[in-house]
Amino acid sequence: MKILIADDECVSLSMLEGLLTDWGHEVVAVSDGMAAWQALHGADAPPLAILDWDMPELDGVEVCGRLRAVPSSKPPYILLVTAKGGKQNIVSGLQAGANDYLTKPFDPDELRARVNVGISMLELQHNLAERVRDLELALAHVRQLKGLLPICC
Repeated sequence: MKILIADDECVSLSMLEGLLTDWGHEVVAVSDGMAAWQALHGADAPPLAILDWDMPELDGVEVCGRLRAVPSSKPPYILLVTAKGGKQNIVSGLQAGANDYLTKPFDPDELRARVNVGISMLELQHNLAERVRDLELALAHVRQLKGLLPICC
């Protein structure tokens, strides 16, 4: 899966990139919030993003807020990975639009599990969208048949 990682600390960025690449993901790495916003707002946007909270230009919470303010049929799954712990920060991050939150330093196995949850959520959303399209098509056929019934009678 294509995953965006945004972190201004090159050590964290390199570690995340290495882990995700080892796990078979295609990684897009950026070092500031504006670059993250542009990558997630573009036509070929990664469906999953791992954002640091503290970054230049825009922080991770601002990126979340901007993304959630724009209507989208395919909103990205956002995981905030930050050194900011504590319930209030977690609540603030989630209220801003993050789907999940992980504090640094993190355990790679926990990160992998959380990324896998994100992938599962994206797959469920995709399947649900397909089912909605199928239902809309079936409803259109029913309406067409209802229009033909009086003619047949």
